[in-house]
Amino acid sequence: MNSNASQTNHHSFILTGIPGMPDKNPWMAFPLGFLYTLTLLGNGTILAVVKVEQNLHEPMYYFLCILALTDVSLSMSTLPSMLSIFWFNSPEIPFDACVTQMFFIHGFGVVESGVLVSMAFDRFVAIRDPLHYASILTHGLIGKIGLVVLARAVCVVFPVPFLIKRLPFCHSNVLSHSYCLHQDAMRLACASTRVNSLYGLIVVILTLGLDALIILFSYVLILKTVLGIASRAERLKALNTCLSHICAVLLFYIPLIGATMVHRFGKHLSPVVHMFMANIYLLLPPVLNPIVYSVKTKPIRRRIIQVFRGRKNMA
Repeated sequence: MNSNASQTNHHSFILTGIPGMPDKNPWMAFPLGFLYTLTLLGNGTILAVVKVEQNLHEPMYYFLCILALTDVSLSMSTLPSMLSIFWFNSPEIPFDACVTQMFFIHGFGVVESGVLVSMAFDRFVAIRDPLHYASILTHGLIGKIGLVVLARAVCVVFPVPFLIKRLPFCHSNVLSHSYCLHQDAMRLACASTRVNSLYGLIVVILTLGLDALIILFSYVLILKTVLGIASRAERLKALNTCLSHICAVLLFYIPLIGATMVHRFGKHLSPVVHMFMANIYLLLPPVLNPIVYSVKTKPIRRRIIQVFRGRKNMA
């Protein structure tokens, strides 16, 4: 093994923009800039509306704010490398910076999954026991749930940088994506990655997999409760309060499953397809979640419309 090559590959990785078409990278700069702008504006609007409107100071909207903050944080985790490639045509990323980005991307992914579980619990309590909803989900309990979700993410992702740093890298240092992922960097190692693979599988099963089952079980209980309501109008009203959360769950898990399936079984597919799915998985939910909640949640929609009408009248 060439020690110089090993040291060089330890020192940095090369990120990939549009596979096989590096000259086309600048064409992605403006669409990506537009998506990041939408993410900041959409989630910022949600946070501002909930802060200003006193009637939105309820558990459901506090959880929505936590989701918005998580979406922004997840987007900002990918922003530096995306800008580096598509805006400045600089695909090289230092090893430590790559590992740091890896930690935050995986960490905020686990946080988002946990927040979606918390929101499922919120909907269950609201429908199962509406009279005691506010007294059960107090500010203190919501804060504790948020801390538990964050602590869980930190604990399960914390070993990842150390698992990567212990590996020798003497093969190619070219990554498959525009940002750093554990499974992507792991495949470049020239030693056994069994421990990394096993740990990654355990984390996915005990976080994303378990969270998906809990959300499914929550909606089974919600559906059982709703079917017990005598009035058809009340049943529809109760289910309608869950639509936004269901959309958020689908926006998170469908791209995740799609990216996983393409990575696992789509070896024969074009690298562009892999790049597209990987970017959709991280960029789509933060952009669409605030749009979904703005459209489907009447108080938020009403407040946004009032703001735009006020500006129009002032003009």
